[in-house]
Amino acid sequence: MAVPAEKHQQAKITERKDYARDLWSIRILPGERLAFKPGQYATLGVLEGEQVVERAYSICSSPLEDEIEFFFELVPQGELTPRLYQLQVGDTLMIRRQAKGLFLLDGKSGHTQHFLVSTVTGVAPFVSMVRTLVRESRNGHFSNLRVVVLQAASRSWEFAYREELEALSRQHPWLTYIPTVSRPWEDVGWKGEVGRIEDVLRKYVDTLGLDPANTTAYLCGHPQMIENSKGILQRRGFAKEFIREEVYWVPKKDGK
Repeated sequence: MAVPAEKHQQAKITERKDYARDLWSIRILPGERLAFKPGQYATLGVLEGEQVVERAYSICSSPLEDEIEFFFELVPQGELTPRLYQLQVGDTLMIRRQAKGLFLLDGKSGHTQHFLVSTVTGVAPFVSMVRTLVRESRNGHFSNLRVVVLQAASRSWEFAYREELEALSRQHPWLTYIPTVSRPWEDVGWKGEVGRIEDVLRKYVDTLGLDPANTTAYLCGHPQMIENSKGILQRRGFAKEFIREEVYWVPKKDGK
C-alpha cells in the first residue's frame, strides 16, 4: 500500500532517547516542514498491511526547530505504542500533514501568569511552549511573564525533561519548574518535592501567589488528575474559562 500522500508524509527518525523501560522520546525529520503552534499535537502512524495505524501525540519541540520531537509511554496492549517502541534511528514512520489542537497559551485574557500542570508524558506540550518562549524571550519582551511548570511522576527517572527545565529555570527568571514524586519510598535518593500532584498543587498556587484573577491554568495528562486538579482550582477561585485541559485518554466506563 502506498503512503496516502494527500494526508500523510514520511518522516525519518533522527534521534531516540530512552529514559525508562517504558518511556522514550524521538526526534523526526519530515520531508516537508510541519506548521504547528506550541501545545498542538500531530498524528503519527505506521503501515500495518493495508491500513494506517495512527494516533495523536503532543509535540515537544518548538515550531522554531527543524525537527519534531515526541515523548511516549509504552502501553503494552496499545494499538500503536508497541509498534513505535520498536523503531530506531534511521527508521521511518508516517505523520499527518496537519497539526491540530486548541491547547495553547492564553494570549487573549491579559493574564501574565501561566500555571502548567502535568503528569509524566503530559509535560510534552509544555516543553514546546517553554522552548518557544525561551527563544522569543531573547528579544527581552517578557518582563511581566511568569510561567510555572508543575510535573508529577511516580519516580524521578520518569522526568525526561527535568534537567532541561531546571537549567532553563535558572537562566530565565520568568520560569519556575517544580517536579514532584508520588512514590518516594521507591526513589530513596530523591530530595525534591513529594506527593501526588493534587496534594501539592494548592500549596504552590498559594506560596507562589498564582492569583486566579491574573493566572491561567493548564492541565495535561492523566484524566483523573485533570478532574481532581480542576476541582481544586475551581474551589480556589479559578473560573472555568481559565482552566484549560488536554486529556490523553478517556477512561472506560463500567469496566468496558
